[in-house]
Amino acid sequence: MEKSSRAATGRGRRVAASKDAIALLKADHRQVEKWFKEFEKARLASRKKALAAQICGALRAHTTIEEEIFYPAFLAATEDEDTHHEAEVEHDGAKKLIAVIEGSGPEDEYYDARLTVLSEMIKHHVKEEEQPGGMFAKARKSDMDLESLGERMQARKAQLERRDA
Repeated sequence: MEKSSRAATGRGRRVAASKDAIALLKADHRQVEKWFKEFEKARLASRKKALAAQICGALRAHTTIEEEIFYPAFLAATEDEDTHHEAEVEHDGAKKLIAVIEGSGPEDEYYDARLTVLSEMIKHHVKEEEQPGGMFAKARKSDMDLESLGERMQARKAQLERRDA
């Protein structure tokens, strides 16, 4: 009875594993925020390099699934070119900085500064997406199939993570 009760209330594993697109993106946001905070506190160069690699890898996968799946669906459903274009431009700037970070290391005197600036860029981008009236709110009000998009995005993200492993 316990198992069927959990499944009926939506707390079963199968339901929990399936996230809508926005829940998936927000989970990514929270994870990267956590790693940025850990980077700020890190003192060992090896720890900083490991955290930077996690951050950059996660952001590469995140931007890819947004650009390939979420953003086109958002634009088609809302026709909100301004919000879409701003998000794409923010991604372009972040991807350029990620490439520089990945090409350097803690021995670079600008390494910490680059991670700080990337953190600030991502905080701004997340705020824009998550604020009332932002991209996620507009997506929820649209006819986007967020469950189906979430499944596609999760599959693509897993594919990207396997490739980078």
